Amino acid sequence: MFDKLQEQPQVGLLGLLIAFQADPRPNKIDLGVGLYRDATGKTPVMRAVKAAEKYLQEHQDSKSYIGREGDLAFVNLLKPIIFGEGSDLIDCTVGLQTPGGCGAIRLGADVIATASPEARIWTGTPGWPSHNLFFEASSQQIVEYPFFDLVEQKILFDNVLKALNAASEGDVVLLHGCCHNPTGQDFSTEQWQEITDLLVRRKLVPFLDLAYQGLGGGLEKDAQALRLVLGAVDEAIISYSCDKNFGLYRDRVGVLFLMSRNPRDLKAAGSTAGACAAPSWGMPPDHGAAVVRTVLQSEELTAIWKAELEEMCARVNGNRAALADAHPDLGFIRQQGGLFSTLNMTQQTAKRIREAYGIYFADSGRMNLAGMQPRDVQPIIKALVAEDVLKAV
Repeated sequence: MFDKLQEQPQVGLLGLLIAFQADPRPNKIDLGVGLYRDATGKTPVMRAVKAAEKYLQEHQDSKSYIGREGDLAFVNLLKPIIFGEGSDLIDCTVGLQTPGGCGAIRLGADVIATASPEARIWTGTPGWPSHNLFFEASSQQIVEYPFFDLVEQKILFDNVLKALNAASEGDVVLLHGCCHNPTGQDFSTEQWQEITDLLVRRKLVPFLDLAYQGLGGGLEKDAQALRLVLGAVDEAIISYSCDKNFGLYRDRVGVLFLMSRNPRDLKAAGSTAGACAAPSWGMPPDHGAAVVRTVLQSEELTAIWKAELEEMCARVNGNRAALADAHPDLGFIRQQGGLFSTLNMTQQTAKRIREAYGIYFADSGRMNLAGMQPRDVQPIIKALVAEDVLKAV
């Protein structure tokens, strides 16, 4: 059987990570994979997470199955953080634990394919490439439209409105809730309102991916757009990740939320999601979700976690400010948010910068600002000027 197979290339950033690890140069800089790193260059285990793990080690009394919906206490404790304390959205949503935000997106795609296989998925470009992989795996038809101008570093909002006005009733619109990956550029409040009005008017279903809450402008600010949209529509799909804001990357901690104002439809959607999850992973892994649950059940640990997250957010924004201050052509980076920004460069340029300078941009020109150090600013500027990505000053 296996003799019929061909060896497959490394997918996207995984190949970049392998190349970085194999690079022997001591001053190499990793701007590729979306990991947060502290001042020592490490991706730390958060203090609140360490304390929760210690508590679980001492008090967890079973490794029994947790069910296909996962740890529902974990799911429900996240709701006030995402939807707002006391929000009526809490009663309009049902959630299932998933293996990371990736699992949530794939499960959401499976629910769409089950409920409305004819629905098209509208996605802006440039976007996170894995989004399309998950929708394609569920045999969804994807319609791409230009979202962002890398030369001008601005959202092509007229294109967004034009595209979504061409969508049909029941089509699904993929939206980044905050900290857009890969551009770092989010819609303004006024633009979010226009999009919300359009979704309602044309009866489109928003699929909101919230993967970086707390790492752009803070927990509350990063949830504002999502709450605005959900407050107006009748149905929505939300994928959520704790991998970044709890630092639980390898533990793969996510949730798929389904929102409906019709109780019967909400119950049916939740059971359908559970049925779709069963053949994919049976039951989600417990540890990461148990850690988050333990943190959020403790006022003390929750306070520690929020303080740590604020420190992380400030560090990322500090890196943005350092690059913006270092060169006038990078001033736009200060106005963006989250882990990423994408520069206007070709794949060949990105490759030359990796080979000549040991600075690992993605082929798309995306750079992970959460992984760099202040000392990296000048080497990055030097390489970008040498390769004509930035003007000499």
